[in-house]
Amino acid sequence: MKIEKEIIPFETESSFKIHTPCFKNYFFWHYHPEIEIVYVEAINGISHVGKHVSGFVGSYLVLIGPNVPHLNFDYGIETEYKQIVVQLKENFPENTIISTPEFAKIKKLLERSYLGFSFEGQTKEKVVEKLKEIQQMKSFDSLLGLIEVLNILADSSEFEQLNHEDTRVKFFLNDKIRLGTVYNYIHENYDKSPDVNIVAEMVHLSTSAFCRYFKKQTDMTFTDFVNQYRINQAKTLLLCDVSVSEVGYTVGFDSISYFNKLFKTLVGETPTEFKKRHKSVVNSKLI
Repeated sequence: MKIEKEIIPFETESSFKIHTPCFKNYFFWHYHPEIEIVYVEAINGISHVGKHVSGFVGSYLVLIGPNVPHLNFDYGIETEYKQIVVQLKENFPENTIISTPEFAKIKKLLERSYLGFSFEGQTKEKVVEKLKEIQQMKSFDSLLGLIEVLNILADSSEFEQLNHEDTRVKFFLNDKIRLGTVYNYIHENYDKSPDVNIVAEMVHLSTSAFCRYFKKQTDMTFTDFVNQYRINQAKTLLLCDVSVSEVGYTVGFDSISYFNKLFKTLVGETPTEFKKRHKSVVNSKLI
């Protein structure tokens, strides 16, 4: 469960790879020198890119730069989902983009991709449609399709920058904590009362040292991380016709009023509003 370097095999005559991997129920905290585009379609999921941690609902499109540690986006998904992953060969930018003046916007996007970007709205819709087409194309046409995808992303204003500092692997290589241990503990205990003292002991640190380290690695306290994980699990239940009060108790909150308040703080709407707004949309978008 330590951070892993993923070795990505490419076909000899291909400059990129598009595929539909499935790592369901597997914790894969990893990095690779290849730039990556990931699209996931699911009721709910987790995004952990560099130091950024968040949840997504319905679908998620993200661009990840070289050597940025990230968690597989299907980790913990317990419902049906689909995934498309595009990985560019390490020398793709130099050989294809950087030396071509017409690709100046794409060059700038790829140079900043180490920060991580997620995309929404029409940008996501256009890119996903094109990715599905590329899967059916032959080699040359698929390359042109990929350039079009990169151009759509480079022209977009419908994005969120996931990190505000360099989180490439050099930041994590001396990691003495196995994040998989932390995730597993939280996943098994989020509905109870996760104890920071226990998880600190599991990774062989004092509680104070673990808290300092965890905050540095994720920009969140352990308690905030647990609460966000609980809210993320709550989203799935809310979209499965479970009542708000039952959801709150199920994910570990003793007070439904506090659950409602925290949910609105983290999500921007109440559980009832979230359920009403997302349920029909998610069901219609699932492939």
